[in-house]
Amino acid sequence: MNSLPAPSRADTVIVGMSGGVDSAVAALLLKQAGHAVEGLFMANWDDDDGYCTTAGDFQDARRTCDQLDIPLHRVSFAAEYRERVFAHFLREYAAGRTPNPDVLCNREIKFGVCLKYMHRLGAAWVATGHYARLRRTAQGVQLLKAADLSKDQSYFLHQVPAEALSQTMFPLGDLRKDEVRRRAHAAGLVVYDKPDSTGICFIGERPFEEFITGHLRPEPGPIEDAAGHVIGTHRGLPVYTLGQRSGLRIGGRAGAAAAPWFVAAKDRSRNALIVV
Repeated sequence: MNSLPAPSRADTVIVGMSGGVDSAVAALLLKQAGHAVEGLFMANWDDDDGYCTTAGDFQDARRTCDQLDIPLHRVSFAAEYRERVFAHFLREYAAGRTPNPDVLCNREIKFGVCLKYMHRLGAAWVATGHYARLRRTAQGVQLLKAADLSKDQSYFLHQVPAEALSQTMFPLGDLRKDEVRRRAHAAGLVVYDKPDSTGICFIGERPFEEFITGHLRPEPGPIEDAAGHVIGTHRGLPVYTLGQRSGLRIGGRAGAAAAPWFVAAKDRSRNALIVV
């Protein structure tokens, strides 16, 4: 287990419980190491539209904490999330960029307002199921990649302030994902085979275009090749991501090579999508 402080009966560690196997094993490992462990389930999205999995995830977190015999707190930061993360997300998409809201959520919510809330609950340390490592030195804490590079999440944590990281533990940093599931199974945790989350709560499993056009009002415009020839019509610039291949709805062109098209640029001044 990477860089975990020695356990103390006086120190409470509150683990951010997502309802998944990673946070469950993080709590398991900390309890096995002798820490006084509590859980906190955080809800950041309050639309009950059938796509967000918050309700089911909370029940999984509750069952896991019951199995581990640790208390579980619950809190909602939906208002802060909409103000500090989601509003920024929409502004960036409207400007033609494709932000990663998880980076901002970690900085502003999980290791911002939520970390402060955990301390008010009595936490001396906080922990999560992120795949990342911390090295504590005389000069301060350093954020490192996880041992399992295929699951590494250090990028999503790169904007978290060092002060917040100095109060944090990542128990899974030295483990591979298959080992995490093996430990969950050996401990009989109900979430040992729960599939990994594959998206952001406010999008869920719904089609992204359906979601983004419900919050922005994209204006259709021309799809052009690099030479400026119009070869199709796009459905609104926010719908597309640089490098995107699928969903462009561009048919074959006479006299052109039968190769796939990719989004290369967005010209907001002319509302044009450039493909190559």
